[in-house]
Formats: sequence, structure tokens, C-alpha cells
Amino acid sequence: MKIIQALDIHKKFGSIEVLKGVSLEVEKGEVVAIIGPSGSGKSTFLRCLNRLETIDKGVIRIEDEVLVSPDTDGRSQYVSEAETRRICGKMGMVFQQFNLFPHLTVLENLIEAPLIVQGANREAISAEAKNLLSKVGLLEKSDRYPARLSGGQKQRVAIARALAMKPDIMLFDEPTSALDPELTGEVLKTMRQLAEEHMTMIVVTHEMAFAREVAGRVIFMDDGEIVEEDIPERIFTSPKHPRTQAFLQKVL
Repeated sequence: MKIIQALDIHKKFGSIEVLKGVSLEVEKGEVVAIIGPSGSGKSTFLRCLNRLETIDKGVIRIEDEVLVSPDTDGRSQYVSEAETRRICGKMGMVFQQFNLFPHLTVLENLIEAPLIVQGANREAISAEAKNLLSKVGLLEKSDRYPARLSGGQKQRVAIARALAMKPDIMLFDEPTSALDPELTGEVLKTMRQLAEEHMTMIVVTHEMAFAREVAGRVIFMDDGEIVEEDIPERIFTSPKHPRTQAFLQKVL
């Protein structure tokens, strides 16, 4: 089942065309890594999938439900605000910066959105939140405030917080780029575990080893376009496109 369908996505910021007709389909349970140089449109594309950015042209379907499509004049038309929130609620997102609420404890960070957005039962969601913290190895930190956590711990809390909303899809935007190298491993370990559990994931990353080992498919983007996509083995050992070759020679 195609859980994400993004077709001919165009996006401009002013006169600068950031996405130039990007199309990507993702199967349920698939892990897709998006790599490429800074400024290639990777993060913008990810943000367009859950309407953190609006597109200028194209079609986005999530679990076969239309989020945005062209109107009769060819302009992008989103579904109603209520439908947009419901459809985008199928996706959890983890950012470069952790965006935790500094005035809430770790546990409170996890239960805040389910309580307010979903009207969840506090006792039930607290139990689920503790299970998620145990899953990411941070149950003993549940009563701490974010200021007392390391960067790697904060990012694992951010992952658990996204999972608390029970998404079908997880989007990761450079989740380790703000971390020191020694803290990166603990976050990637959590992400590997999600992949092993067949969570559908799109990961924008500079971590080539993660892309190579965990992703089922690697997308190389440059200058607002998907230049090449293939299984990791072929992308990293015998890339076809000169732009992919030049990029990998620099980063490997």
C-alpha cells in the first residue's frame, strides 16, 4: 500500500524555486532516506508533506486521502482545516532542534499533545508515555526538565513525544545535526529500532552509514530535484548520476 504519494511538487520562496517537480511514493513500512547537499530542498519537501509549508503546485495523498490537489485553475487547493489537521495527524515529525517545552517535565512533554489535541485520558496516556520513555531508554528521566538532559536525551524525548500521538508515519528532519558526534549514536539506535518495527519513515539525513544500513531506499536530491533514487547498495557503490557521484566523493 502506498502510504505517501507526492506528485509533481513545486514550491517557491519569493522568486526562488526550491522544489522543481518532486515526486515520491512511499510504501507502508518502508524507510526512505533523503540525502543531498545543503539547500537542495530536502527539508522543504519534508515540511510540505505535513503542511508546515504549503505547495504551489502538485498533489499530496496520505494513506490514499487527498491533502492537496490543483483546483480548476491549476492552483493548489487544500482540504478543509479540520481535514488537514486530521490527515496531517497521521504523521509525526522530529526536527533538528528538539522543541521541547522547557517548563514541562519529560513526561509532561509527552502527554501534553494527546491530552489537548486528542482528548486522551490522563491516566491512560501517562502509562503509554512511560512505555515510550522506557522504549527510548529514558524512563528514569521522566520527572526531569529538558534543561537537565543532554542533547541526545532531548532528541530521544522528542521522538517519544512524536510517537505518543500514535502516528502511522514518522518524518525526521536532520535529527542528529544539532548533536555532538558521541550523542548521535543513541538517537540513531532509537531510529533503527523503529525501522525494525516497520514504522514508515522518511529521514532527511547527513548520516550516510545510517542511510546505508537502515533505509530500504535512498533518494539523492540536488537543486530542488530528485536526481537519483535506488537501493542503498547501488547508490553508495555505483551511483549513476555525476551529481550523486560528486556528492558522495565529498562525504564518504
